[in-house]
Amino acid sequence: MTEAAELPPAPEQAREVFGERYADAVRYAELLAEAGVQRGLIGPREVPRLWERHLLNCAVLSEAVPEGVTVCDVGSGAGLPGIPLALVREDLNITLLEPLLRRTNFLTEVVELLGLDHVTVVRGRAEEVMGKLPPVHVVTARAVAPLDRLATWGIPLLRPYGEMLALKGDTAEEELKAAATALTKLGAVSMSILHVGEGVVDPLSTVVRVEVGESPGGVRFAAKRAKAARTGRARRRR
Repeated sequence: MTEAAELPPAPEQAREVFGERYADAVRYAELLAEAGVQRGLIGPREVPRLWERHLLNCAVLSEAVPEGVTVCDVGSGAGLPGIPLALVREDLNITLLEPLLRRTNFLTEVVELLGLDHVTVVRGRAEEVMGKLPPVHVVTARAVAPLDRLATWGIPLLRPYGEMLALKGDTAEEELKAAATALTKLGAVSMSILHVGEGVVDPLSTVVRVEVGESPGGVRFAAKRAKAARTGRARRRR
């Protein structure tokens, strides 16, 4: 058996970024390095770079999220970026959406342990919860799928004029160009690439921002959304 890698001390930037929630961020890092590795949620090789590559890389996404909005973190996995975002932004109402039971169990434990009252864990796939969850202002995602496929899951969960923020790597520009037509069909009205985390992470975190108009998901999902709304009203009347 390979010996588990040791979690390095938190960098000084972590104190600045997480502020009053710094101790909770340290505990979350410890949970990822221990239970996260043991349960196969992250690879053991990621432990030495948990702070720079994962926690801080995700926390700086907060720079792109408006104040006081609802957020759905699609394919949340071990809670990235949703939990770091929740630690730095208590003004947000965040849903961690994840289909796998072992991951949702971990997420629920973390949320309860850290007292993240503004975070809800939901088990399910994005395509299954449309119409069951209230539409959100912002969808976030990291390392879930190529942009065109991610958009088919994330954009239909948005409210009109909402936005999807996807943390991407060096291929962000290529992915955006390749997915532009598909995004437009899904109701996107604006697409851009942002770089966040100046003075915190190096290299900067790359975010693909996709803003939608009045019909998130486009024509393709309009009928599904209407059907889900009718079903919801019928259930409430029973």
